[in-house]
Amino acid sequence: MAKEGNVTVMIEKETSKIPSGVYLTAALVSMAASLTLKCLKQKHTALFVGQWAAPFLIMGLYNKIVKTEGHD
Repeated sequence: MAKEGNVTVMIEKETSKIPSGVYLTAALVSMAASLTLKCLKQKHTALFVGQWAAPFLIMGLYNKIVKTEGHD
């Protein structure tokens, strides 16, 4: 199995310090901001901000896996 690169190890080491709840909160805030923008008739901006939720949740999942499984 290939070993992780130095940059990857450094990134995982630093991001594992971030609590998992931060990513969930960021996703919820982006959804709330999107709803607010939609109510303010900012349709395109609302769609743009609303699409941030999925990447935040994916980053949170990756963070959780790194914390529980570790890296090479």
